[in-house]
Amino acid sequence: MNTREINLQVRETRVREFKSSEAGDSGCYAIYIYANGPRQKPCERSNPYFQRKLDRAQKLGFSSLQKVTVAMRMLAYAYSADSIDETFHMAETTATETLREFCKTILRLYKDEYLRAPTNADMTRLLDKAERRGFPGMIGSLDCMHWTWKNCPTAWQGSFSGRKHKPTIILEAVASSDTWIWHAFFGVPGSQNDITVLGRSPLFDNLVQGISPRVHYQVNEKDHYMAYYLADGIYPKWGTLIQSIKQPRTHQEQLFSKMQEAYRKDVERAFGILQARFAIVKQPGRGWNLKDLRNIMMTCIVLHNMIVEDERDEYADAESDDDDNNPATSRRARANSYDRNEELDLNPRTSGISIIDYMRRRHTMRSVEVNRNLQRDLIAHV
Repeated sequence: MNTREINLQVRETRVREFKSSEAGDSGCYAIYIYANGPRQKPCERSNPYFQRKLDRAQKLGFSSLQKVTVAMRMLAYAYSADSIDETFHMAETTATETLREFCKTILRLYKDEYLRAPTNADMTRLLDKAERRGFPGMIGSLDCMHWTWKNCPTAWQGSFSGRKHKPTIILEAVASSDTWIWHAFFGVPGSQNDITVLGRSPLFDNLVQGISPRVHYQVNEKDHYMAYYLADGIYPKWGTLIQSIKQPRTHQEQLFSKMQEAYRKDVERAFGILQARFAIVKQPGRGWNLKDLRNIMMTCIVLHNMIVEDERDEYADAESDDDDNNPATSRRARANSYDRNEELDLNPRTSGISIIDYMRRRHTMRSVEVNRNLQRDLIAHV
């Protein structure tokens, strides 16, 4: 049997295999088409593992459709590797390897697009949405989630065990109102808290280095040039993090605290949707390797963002009570986003900003006074 006959046999059996499998009722075929396309198959071109080959007995092995279906079932329904043998007649080691290669391939193909930092166009859309919600300059909410690690090595259980006395791995994420996850930092031991995770996170690296887009908006007739995230009370009072008020006294402070705590739940909703779509994240992790668990988590986030992008136009925007588009009478504070700050002095040798500008931006980002002034303006604006 030559190569041409093999390819012909593969094409003839592809549709028959899909109809005979359970993928037709599970919706996994739609994601397979999205990742591979009806004719072109980037997964097979990017990773030879998904190419159908002959084994030692001169029999065709598993097709790319079968392997992707197995991987999606393990992600979406938390199927164990040994249970795959009952439906797809695939050995446990093969199923585990298929999931590992699938995660690597998805991250290689789509990580740059679906785990990117907000671009200028993305920043403009986020700022417009924040204005309609009454928080101009807000580009997301920040929080952490713990994923229980069932098969954590015994030597690591002390450092990965937190207040629940079970080994966990922390995911730090930033989500917008449509539950798109813009930032994901995974792998910190569960014994750490949100403050130490923030200290190790690269969340504000682009900001202090002058790479992120510039932002300009007005709150309470005062100019601000740095976007911010909504966070809970454990996070430090930085200029880029706005917390609620523990004991609000006036009516404006009570309204601000109510709205801040409501919109801060965007990242919590994103965590809940992520766990509902991918049961492997909801159940304790059964992997032994921390790198494999990181690839699984990032792959679930990439697929989650794919779904959000596909369904974003169907979301209803009923959070704004301001229908006046006149900037002279509207209560909205107009925000603008620009490209990289051209006023910064770049070092010709490193193509980066000078150490003076770096320390100045870092000090402004961590300033308690900036946090206090911005919170006061937001209270008056709301």
